[in-house]
Amino acid sequence: MSHEAPVILGILNVTPDSFWDGGRHADVMAAVARACVLLDEGAHVIDVGGESSRPGATAVHANDEIARVVPVIEALLRERPDTVISVDTTKAAVASAALDAGARMINDVSGFRLDPMLPTVVARAGARVILMHSRGGLEDMASYTHADYRDVATDVCDELSASVAVALAAGIAEDAIVLDPGLGFSKRTEHSIALLANLDRIASLGYPVLVGPSRKRFVGDVAGGLPVEQRLEGTIAACCIAYAAGARLFRVHDVAPVIRALAVSAAVSHARAAVDVTMHPVLS
Repeated sequence: MSHEAPVILGILNVTPDSFWDGGRHADVMAAVARACVLLDEGAHVIDVGGESSRPGATAVHANDEIARVVPVIEALLRERPDTVISVDTTKAAVASAALDAGARMINDVSGFRLDPMLPTVVARAGARVILMHSRGGLEDMASYTHADYRDVATDVCDELSASVAVALAAGIAEDAIVLDPGLGFSKRTEHSIALLANLDRIASLGYPVLVGPSRKRFVGDVAGGLPVEQRLEGTIAACCIAYAAGARLFRVHDVAPVIRALAVSAAVSHARAAVDVTMHPVLS
């Protein structure tokens, strides 16, 4: 198993309706100020989203999404020129505008299912891409409508492999691909827990794995039905479990506490690796 340090994506929603921080950072200055806080707390990437994928979300026209996202990218890069920016979108037009504005990564919650032009846009820009597992359209992918799995880990691996095949066929480099099992998307609580328990199977596909458990419904469900504002501890636990199983990228709202917790997970993982090498010197 790889022992790289965790990479933290700080969530920056510039939407009026996201489930946790909707409307808080909807103007450019507020969004940039929040991004700077996330960076100062240790975020390695700022993941900017201009369209909510929460349950019951309504679709946003590409022009409106661009109008939300691009000014934030431009303003943030003026303030912090070295910032690595990811843009959370399913649309080729939005991705193209965001990459032209200085974003370096596209985070597609549809795993290249919804816009056939998006893989080409990413490939032409030489950008990185996060392919998340989900089912259905934006309006219902965060619901249980499509949560009919034979075996959730097997099905998610198969469907992510299909997304990877689309990416490679478009000319996206293998080392530019990150996989996300899509915790909470088209999955009941038991499915998200099963994926965390079998995350090594996602990692075995051979690509870096990102998890995004941040304050999601399944985190509250397993703790007795906690509301979103009481799901931080569960989020941290999910991140630490995922790190131990091979995940190395973490998309979260609460950067500082997650980094502190993952530092312990990483230290234990490194110590375990050192013990393994000592016991098996032929591996050193």
